[in-house]
Amino acid sequence: MKGGIGNLLQQAQRMQAELQRAQEELANMEVEGASGGGMVKVQMTGRHDVRRVCIDPSLLGEDKEMLEDLIAAAVNDASRRVEQISKDRLSGLAGGLGLPAGMKLPF
Repeated sequence: MKGGIGNLLQQAQRMQAELQRAQEELANMEVEGASGGGMVKVQMTGRHDVRRVCIDPSLLGEDKEMLEDLIAAAVNDASRRVEQISKDRLSGLAGGLGLPAGMKLPF
C-alpha cells in the first residue's frame, strides 16, 4: 500500500511539473487573430496581451466605426485562438491523470 501512495505522489509531482511547463509555454506563445479578410490582424500572447495591431492602409480612409468593429473582431478572434490552444494542450495533461471524460481541472 505504501508503494502505491508513493507512486501516486511521484506521478502527481511529474504532472505538476508538466502543467507548469505547459503554462509557461502557453504564456509565451503568440497567436494571430484577423478580421475583414485579413485586413486587420492582431498578435496576442498566451496571456492575452496584445503585441501588435496591423491595419491595411486601405482601411484608414474608411468609416471609423467599421474600423473599430474590425479591430474588436480581430482581438476576439485572437483571444478565441489562445483559449482553444490552451484547452487543447492542457486537456492532454489532464488525460494523463486518468480523469473521466468531461471532468475538468480547476484551470
